[in-house]
Amino acid sequence: MQIGEFLRQKVLAVQEYSLMSWAAITNIFRRPFYREDVYTQSDLIGVGSLPIVMLTGFFTGGVLALQSATTLAQFGAKAVTGELVSLSMIKELGPVLTGLMVSGRNASGMASELGSMQVTEQIDAMRALGTDPLKKLVTPRLISTVMMLFFLTIVSDALGTLGGGLVSITWLRLDASQYFHMAYQFLMYPDILEGLLKPLVFGFIIATVGCFFGMSTHGGTQGVGRSTTQAVVVSSVLIIATDFFISYLMIGIFGR
Repeated sequence: MQIGEFLRQKVLAVQEYSLMSWAAITNIFRRPFYREDVYTQSDLIGVGSLPIVMLTGFFTGGVLALQSATTLAQFGAKAVTGELVSLSMIKELGPVLTGLMVSGRNASGMASELGSMQVTEQIDAMRALGTDPLKKLVTPRLISTVMMLFFLTIVSDALGTLGGGLVSITWLRLDASQYFHMAYQFLMYPDILEGLLKPLVFGFIIATVGCFFGMSTHGGTQGVGRSTTQAVVVSSVLIIATDFFISYLMIGIFGR
């Protein structure tokens, strides 16, 4: 394939993705609303992802406390372990790891489900019956993913701080009141704002990327597998890249 043709296909894919994302957003304010689909997807995405998010957040906070306390002890700053764990979880690790876990679980699920519908011509049948596939299939997943990832990130942050506290108190022999006091004393509004803004953006990326690759699937069952892989890879890379730019923007605005 020539370089010009390759670039043309990539630019066309970005255009199609942008148009689909804009249509999914505008459909939020248009009837019908398909509330039942939103509830179903919220259950699949939110409740279904809760165990893996809880485990990931808890053990991430634990290992963060374990590793950081060892380093901080060399400088006589072991007491600030709680501050380091809470800031790291809320600003960075909580949103990113939760986004990556949900991406691996749900972006692939969306791509495979919609891809199977695409190759079996179910989506074409919906259009023939007068139903907008973007309104019926994409918009409920977008609403559910953004909403559920927001709450899943809060759970991950809380359990990460709790896991760090358990490790600090049990293995590192830190005082419990000191750890939790340091964990919340140095949190400021910009830190919480950054930690709650990221899951909204990450949820949008997961839903739109997963649905885009599912809706653009072709080539039978092999195409479904290819779309599933691409959805996970692209959404994960976009989450990490977007995280950098959001962090850079927040530091530029608030200075931290």
